[in-house]
Amino acid sequence: MAQVTQPLTDDSIKVRQLNHYQFSWVAGEAGARGTFTLQLVLDEGAWEEVLTLDADDADVLQDLLQNTETVHYDVGRRTLMFGVTSAGS
Repeated sequence: MAQVTQPLTDDSIKVRQLNHYQFSWVAGEAGARGTFTLQLVLDEGAWEEVLTLDADDADVLQDLLQNTETVHYDVGRRTLMFGVTSAGS
């Protein structure tokens, strides 16, 4: 039987599945650009993350999120991973 280091905690899970997301925009100072944020709800609310984005990244990410059925997030590397492809496909 495999030995599993205990305790297994929420912080020890490194990759989580994205279930919901919400873009927000925060106004900047007068004459300055605003800031986009992207809130990620992962593993049915077991983990949440908020990313700060510029307008170009927000646009690209919105397209990817709308057009990809399965998205994962690597918590430690702060990396979104789009889609799942079987090995050998």
